[in-house]
Amino acid sequence: MGALMGLLLDPGLAGYTLAPDGPSAAGEAVNVLVSRHRGLPRDRMGHRLSASGRSLIVGALATTYGVRVAAGDLARDGHKRWSVPSLDLSASVAHVGTYSAVAFAPARRAIGVDLQDERDRPNALRWLGDLLGREEPATIRDFAECEALIKASHLTKETFAGTRLPAWQPGWRPTNTGTYEVRSVVLRAEGEPPLHLALACDAPAPVRFHHLEEE
Repeated sequence: MGALMGLLLDPGLAGYTLAPDGPSAAGEAVNVLVSRHRGLPRDRMGHRLSASGRSLIVGALATTYGVRVAAGDLARDGHKRWSVPSLDLSASVAHVGTYSAVAFAPARRAIGVDLQDERDRPNALRWLGDLLGREEPATIRDFAECEALIKASHLTKETFAGTRLPAWQPGWRPTNTGTYEVRSVVLRAEGEPPLHLALACDAPAPVRFHHLEEE
């Protein structure tokens, strides 16, 4: 595993720490593993089948912390937020295409991660723009940040109206929820469209990125 080997982050990454090779101690910071899964199976229509969220979290624990746990060791609360009680970690997972992202934070923190590609989705972005109180459609970055916020919090798509995202800048940015902050970056792999990765947390924390290529 290398520190973002083969992936480039967009400019404006003040406050981000790139992870060195090797396991990191659990609970130090927010750790985000971005994986590329080249050998995913396909369904009868030729669409790639993604691994389950539970299996992605289990694999990410082994890669990021050097710890192996069983799928049954993971828990979810009433808001569908993942945790690893035995390691005092909270977790969140997202995937799109051949990529996945898994984020870990200390158990006392609520964490959400989302990963979005740049598929054309005008109706969804107009709908989200309305929810965010804007006159123009939302952006893919907005979409990712809102999804991460929902995963970290008690909010749902049905109760999201009235939530506001601050203008983008590097680092954590407080939302009007009074509790949760968001941040986002663009991931670029040579020869592939960019991906938007967003995080939401109930308190700012250092972020360490890791990258894994799976055959």
